[in-house]
Amino acid sequence: MRLSAAQLRQEISARNVERGAQFEYEVSASATPSVIYSGARGNFLPSSYARIAANPEWRRRLTKVYTASRFVPRAADRRRYELECANSSDALLMNVFCYPRVMDSPGLRGLLGVERGTKPEFGVRARIPLKSGREDRTEIDMRLGALLVEAKLTEGDFQRAEMRLLERYAQAEGVFEVAALPVRGGVVHGWQLIRGVLAAHAWGAAFTVVCDGRRGDLVEMWYAVMRAVSDCGLRTRLGLLTWQETAAHLPPRVQRFLREKYGIEGEPRRGGAGVVHRGTVRGEGRFLPDRRTVDYERP
Repeated sequence: MRLSAAQLRQEISARNVERGAQFEYEVSASATPSVIYSGARGNFLPSSYARIAANPEWRRRLTKVYTASRFVPRAADRRRYELECANSSDALLMNVFCYPRVMDSPGLRGLLGVERGTKPEFGVRARIPLKSGREDRTEIDMRLGALLVEAKLTEGDFQRAEMRLLERYAQAEGVFEVAALPVRGGVVHGWQLIRGVLAAHAWGAAFTVVCDGRRGDLVEMWYAVMRAVSDCGLRTRLGLLTWQETAAHLPPRVQRFLREKYGIEGEPRRGGAGVVHRGTVRGEGRFLPDRRTVDYERP
């Protein structure tokens, strides 16, 4: 099943209105309403929330401001936070990776390509070199050792930026075939992905996108960006993982939570457990994604 951002948001909101009978919540007045819990606790598995609250670094993420507060009735009543929103990809990410002993799962570690005992860090600031000698400290959703992760759920896209902003980066032309990037009318699409790739190059790290398998538009955009990567070594460190594939390797309690709250059903990867879908080089140095090739249409 393929869903748009709005359709997935509607499904998750409907599920959380039903689930919200156990908690105090409010609904935004936007075109596609979102459920916002009165306090982040209602948006989390109790075990995940307890570990977040006990970890000062993780707890700091709870103070990330909700940017769509203007769409909430009585917006001035209180300050709202990103991780209170039922559609928050950050909340989903932390629900999964802050759950006790979740990284003990060999299947999950195999998907991610990380070792046992690896501790997640959230909201890590990248240090991407600029031509000016300064650094872009863009935020990375999660770091697991040498793996950087960008998490998505109901976001409309990966953001956009003018081409002149890409030209600021010292390593952009060495990492990408710039003419092959998804660009329309001088606007670069997949901006967060491009910065994630540049961060992985600067750190010598791997970079994986985790998104809902129903969001084919996000998958296609990631493939469009990966195809433009000219650094062969870096291409092999880029990957894609769906929440459905992730769920298949999580504890039963977490699987039930994802099913009830997000409609995410665990789907084992075809061919069994293994590493995330990585980029490969095939024939005359041309890059094709592991699973399929999706052409990005230019006007």
